[in-house]
Amino acid sequence: MLKIENNQLTLWDALLPEPLRKLPDELAAIDELLDAPAFLTPFLKAHPSGRGRPTVPAATYLRLMYLKHRYNLGYETLVQEVSDSFTWRRFCHIDLDAKVPDSTTLVKARKRYGEAMTEALNESLLQTLREKQVLRTRKLRMDTTVTESDIHHPTDATLLQDGVRAMNRLMKQIRQVTSHAAQRFEDKSKEIKGKILSIAKLLRRRTQQSWEELNAITTDVADLAEGVCQQVEQAADAIKEKGKKAASTLKGKLAEAASLTRKLVAQARQVVSGNRIIPERIVSFFDPEARPIKKGKLGKTAEFGYKVRIDETESGFVTGYALYAGNPSDDDLFVPAVEQHIARFAKAPHAVATDRGFTSAANEKAAVALGVARVSMPIRGKKGKKRTEYEKQHWFQNLQRYRAAGEAKISLLKRKYGLSRSRYRGLVGSKTWIGFGIWVHNLRKAAQMAK
Repeated sequence: MLKIENNQLTLWDALLPEPLRKLPDELAAIDELLDAPAFLTPFLKAHPSGRGRPTVPAATYLRLMYLKHRYNLGYETLVQEVSDSFTWRRFCHIDLDAKVPDSTTLVKARKRYGEAMTEALNESLLQTLREKQVLRTRKLRMDTTVTESDIHHPTDATLLQDGVRAMNRLMKQIRQVTSHAAQRFEDKSKEIKGKILSIAKLLRRRTQQSWEELNAITTDVADLAEGVCQQVEQAADAIKEKGKKAASTLKGKLAEAASLTRKLVAQARQVVSGNRIIPERIVSFFDPEARPIKKGKLGKTAEFGYKVRIDETESGFVTGYALYAGNPSDDDLFVPAVEQHIARFAKAPHAVATDRGFTSAANEKAAVALGVARVSMPIRGKKGKKRTEYEKQHWFQNLQRYRAAGEAKISLLKRKYGLSRSRYRGLVGSKTWIGFGIWVHNLRKAAQMAK
């Protein structure tokens, strides 16, 4: 059952002195923005029925998630900080004698609402800003970046180690629920750990022989991991279909873990055999949808995570974003970005500016067909005389200077709003993380403009 607001008044509200009852300017402006009815619509759609236990009040949940992503706090730290702060309690509409929602409750709420909620919240905020006439949408610039997954640097041996450790944890749980299924299981984690520690000694030599020994160790780890998979599959088969619910749940997790580990074993064997170019290469056991992405950075030959497209207008608000699995070409992302802008604001932008990655003749023609008056897209490679004169025009150069400032916005989103690394797992989790980061950025900018 959806609970909208905590409207119960307490004696403490009257007893508090005025400085404690007054919110700081930024929080007061954001509190006023979040009172708009548009932010409640996504929650009403997520809870069409009035049955069940009351949820965390929607007004409280929104403000708690703002504080979490504004200050990059973990759930447990967030609950503790809000509990200890008069100001944050008032901002989150939590009475002084009331308990702050538990961290596990917030995690479950975030998973239940998912990416659809963050997309709806961003849409509601943009429409609210448009009604207040603070959102200008004549110029659009777009760029892509990478949001890394919260994983360690992947190597074939350590990925296999992750798979074995995960299966070991599941087998320990199996022993507590149905011990007969795990009677013959052998823990190979110490043996695998010893082989991985020996890899560091080999790599110090940097000779051809050391690489051959490294491949031999990786093969040994793959053999051990494959043996563990066989034991886990046998244990899963021994679990009765009509047994305890906990046992059937663990059986599904065992099968999933063994299947993914077998994929990692096959991947490691390909690398050892000499095939280092593997399509859809898995780089994490815990986030199997993440992919290696190369962006041509000197400091990082590859980043491991998801590609993100950021669209921004001249008012400084991020009006569009999208997260992609893998590394699609930038020029394939241009038309969907313009179409998303048109669908959101009911008209095409007057001007669009991008870097060379988005450039193609088809994209320029498509932009004009969609109603864009000026398209500033420098071409790649050698330019002819006609194209050089075209790109030297004053409006073209101005739009390119406008586009270059978008790099600063991406840097800001990464440093202040969490887009450098997603703390939520999987493609859906990363979409939720990025959606909240952009929502908080836009909220804060709106609050700054309201001063």
